Amino acid sequence: MTELLLTDTREAFRTAFRSEPQHIFLAPGRINIIGEHVDYSDGFVLPAAIDKYICFAVEKLEDSNICTFFAKDFNDRFSFNVHEKQLPVSQTWANYLLGVFNAIQEEGKTIGGLNIAFSSTIPMGSGLSSSAALECGFAFILNQIFDLGFSKKELAVIGQKAEHTFVGVKCGIMDQFASVFGKDGKVMMLDCHSLDHQYFNADLKGYSLVLFDSCVKHTHLTSGYNDRRKDVDTGKKALWKKFPHIVKFRDFNVEMLDEVRDEIGEIPYKRCLYLLEEIRRVEQAALALSENNAERLGKLLTETHSGLSGKFEVSCDELDFLVAETLQEKGVLGARIMGGGFGGCSINLIEDDQVENVIHTIREKYEAEFNIQMKVYQVKISEGIKEYTTNEFSI
Repeated sequence: MTELLLTDTREAFRTAFRSEPQHIFLAPGRINIIGEHVDYSDGFVLPAAIDKYICFAVEKLEDSNICTFFAKDFNDRFSFNVHEKQLPVSQTWANYLLGVFNAIQEEGKTIGGLNIAFSSTIPMGSGLSSSAALECGFAFILNQIFDLGFSKKELAVIGQKAEHTFVGVKCGIMDQFASVFGKDGKVMMLDCHSLDHQYFNADLKGYSLVLFDSCVKHTHLTSGYNDRRKDVDTGKKALWKKFPHIVKFRDFNVEMLDEVRDEIGEIPYKRCLYLLEEIRRVEQAALALSENNAERLGKLLTETHSGLSGKFEVSCDELDFLVAETLQEKGVLGARIMGGGFGGCSINLIEDDQVENVIHTIREKYEAEFNIQMKVYQVKISEGIKEYTTNEFSI
């Protein structure tokens, strides 16, 4: 699959620009084992890069001040002048790239002209962070080709800033961090407050993480993501007003939250309660992974779905159905919605010898209930963003 993506992207570059690319880069999507919506609340998350990628074919242009992109999957093209100040445009996909350029420009860095064609095997709107791969992939390319001197951590922050400023989504740092810092066979426990992180072996022998794509497409802009952040901010303000000595949101406890419940109202209360509970679950899940305790990990996944659906209210009928039906199947240890919500995928922990049976049964049930053909992604944990040389594959 990756070989085909590499070949197709190079061919798209040839067609679009009538020349050969000088560089090939792969930027992965990610799964998040557990820890949804806590990355903007000083929490811990447990993501991993996966073997679904955006592939970039790149040519550096000497004596040029124009960057031109060809988005193969949209059959669309966009150019801008690197000497000019950029503003958001009507082509949504281009704003992720322009936001990266703007963040780098604001750091006083200078870049030159480029031709870039890109294509993807990361399903959009499925909670696998195609946007972070696009942002951080472009930032990585600029950093390497123009020797800008940014660290990996700075590249992740640039990607996040791009989404805040040019796309209008106040996302946390997890998606960008996972795309940049991913390691083959490892999940990372990321402290979203300090950006400290540590790796754990993702070695659940006898079990697989399988994604069921509801094919209900979401975007954070229209899904209520920003509304949830407002609800959480209401709770945070009241908590810090009453307990000003607390430094990090994760250091509040449920008893403290109960004391401001009447003041903030039931909806902000439920949102903050979910977050505090989820932060604890991430720590427990990291321990379960370190001990190869698949049953414990599965129970934590299921608890997270209950919180996302009932307290944070970011699920939908299709995902609730998928999770409920999957949990009834033999060999399933846990299941939950994954990603920002309102569509996308469920992530399921299944015994290896039951995977095909579960896929077959749930696919049939889902189509019968919603007349939608569920997609399935069996993913492997992979490296973060990296360059491939053009002689590493044949065409």
